[in-house]
Amino acid sequence: MSLTTTEILAAKRRLVLDIARRRVQPGAGSSMAFLTQRTTIMSWPNLIAALTPLEFAVAGAVATRLYMPERLTQDIDIVISVAEADEARRKLAEAGFEHKGDLAIGRSTWRAPDGKLVDVLEVYESWWPEAISAAQTNRDAQGLPILPHAYLVLMKLRAGRLQGLADTSRMLGQADENALASVRALFDREASEERTDLESLIQLGKLEYQSKK
Repeated sequence: MSLTTTEILAAKRRLVLDIARRRVQPGAGSSMAFLTQRTTIMSWPNLIAALTPLEFAVAGAVATRLYMPERLTQDIDIVISVAEADEARRKLAEAGFEHKGDLAIGRSTWRAPDGKLVDVLEVYESWWPEAISAAQTNRDAQGLPILPHAYLVLMKLRAGRLQGLADTSRMLGQADENALASVRALFDREASEERTDLESLIQLGKLEYQSKK
């Protein structure tokens, strides 16, 4: 019997976590000064001006800099409700963004007037409206609406990409108990079958962080 895409991603994620649990060494990794720094060195296009009054949330590597050290990335990822996707595309085009193509169903790439790349993900799951709404009061130093911690963890874990799992572990390792409680509550409600993987990522993240204290 062939596996679904979701089952393949889950299997890949668990393989990576199993390898990490066997090999992780407390005390290895980056310094505390690096782990705790928060910067907004990279600047991004004024998507707020382009998309208002539509609501969107920043995800991906640009979002993670609110919860862990900033890392270099070639593009900015944003999520927007699938119900507003056509209007978002129209507004981006009117603001001078060039449509570079569709990466997959519900995902497109745009080039901003300053040359920066923007990936737009059109989302539809039931928890996304509250996630995007919550991002409006969760801004970074540039004023961008950042996907709140719990929703970003869920998004990255489900995507199953290696870099995303590494980011998730690092974010969880530095999260306080209130933040972890919010993550666990969201998983209990929306992804209870993935709680074991979540706890593994928390454990791996805490090993990196606590060993530096």
